[in-house]
Amino acid sequence: MRHQPASGFATLLLLLAALLSPCARAAPGVGLVTIDGAIGPASADQVVRGIARSAAGGHALLILRLDTPGGLDTSMRTAIKAILAAPIPVVVWVAPSGARAASAGTFLLYASHVAAMAPGTNVGAATPVEIGITPQPGGQAPPAGARKDADKDRPATSSPMAAKAVNDAAAYLRGLAQLRGRNADWAERAVRESLSLTAEEALQAHVIEVVAPDLPALLGALDGRRVVLAGGPRLLATRGAAVLEYRPDWRTGVLAAIANPTVALLLMTLGLYGLVFEFMNPGMVAPGVIGAICLLLGLYALQLLPVNYAGLALILLGLGFMAAEAFLPSFGILGLGGIAAFIAGALMLVDTELPGYGIPPGLIGALALVSALLLFATARLALRTRRRPVTSGAAGLIGALCTVEQIGQRRAQDAWVRVEGELWRATSREPLAPAQTVRIVGRRGLTLEVVPAGPG
Repeated sequence: MRHQPASGFATLLLLLAALLSPCARAAPGVGLVTIDGAIGPASADQVVRGIARSAAGGHALLILRLDTPGGLDTSMRTAIKAILAAPIPVVVWVAPSGARAASAGTFLLYASHVAAMAPGTNVGAATPVEIGITPQPGGQAPPAGARKDADKDRPATSSPMAAKAVNDAAAYLRGLAQLRGRNADWAERAVRESLSLTAEEALQAHVIEVVAPDLPALLGALDGRRVVLAGGPRLLATRGAAVLEYRPDWRTGVLAAIANPTVALLLMTLGLYGLVFEFMNPGMVAPGVIGAICLLLGLYALQLLPVNYAGLALILLGLGFMAAEAFLPSFGILGLGGIAAFIAGALMLVDTELPGYGIPPGLIGALALVSALLLFATARLALRTRRRPVTSGAAGLIGALCTVEQIGQRRAQDAWVRVEGELWRATSREPLAPAQTVRIVGRRGLTLEVVPAGPG
């Protein structure tokens, strides 16, 4: 009986150890960022901030769920730099089924510490298109482990600039493949020949490491895998880990909305028209404030995009001509020239053929039509104003009626008359009388010529 309390205490300790051991063995959380659509400034910012938040939260890794047709080169390189310098592993997972990692998505997949795809997805077609390079039709992917002479299969490019862009992209993707130990030959062919692979083919060709249909399967496949970070190797423990998804916040939403060529063009147009309306009606304040804000936002959005500066100059010139039409009597020549320059500039504004970054021709036509209607309304108002009689100033005095206030001391033909509350010296060929109504027929300096106002 003496040893019973000690035995009970030992049992309690064993029970507490059994309860605490699952918590001790529990894997740390996993961050999740989803990119669905073209890769742009907002997507790059989402990747950079997702890596920082996962590292600050002590997560085991960050999963980047990807479905993209491509994106901007500058945004892609920003995201890749963040992945390469990440303090935690970054897994790029092309999902769900039916998704793709084309063009810039292929680069992100190769830059990741672990590349994964869901069944029914594809990767490849990484030829740069922002300078108008036409991809050459490619063949089948080489078998796993095969190596061919890359120079043998390189298609001829249409210009030195196109060749320069293709060579740069091919070297960049080959470098990423060599860094991660993946198939570098296929990576170069994906750039030069626009090759694409399904998930199973990519796994066989050593382009990716994992094929997983869902998140639990992906976490299970990653568990126990060894990855190499900048600070050294790390062993992943992800089985049963909790997944925390970082959804786009208001900052990402605003950046995605602004960094859109269509929105940028609208902001610039509204901004310039607001400033013009403020100059035409000084003191309104609101149009000037709103116009200045819209113009600055539009210019900020354009500096995030691959802008053709000739197109931007034509847009600004066209808007300036249309604004000048309201102040200069050009009989519509400035306005028509401004509309033509605006349309030409808008068509060539964004120097890329990537999906999601073109300006719809319908929007350009609508803006041009609205500008033409505004010009027509301004011209019509100017013509109507010109046909009206003058009602103010010296010319407005001719024909006005006034009353004689006082007769001159020397002659009855001289008098003082009141015109619009002011006294004027007046002279007439006929004698005048006080309180008589007269009509102004002329003016010589500060003296008015009047005649008695009669029925005729």
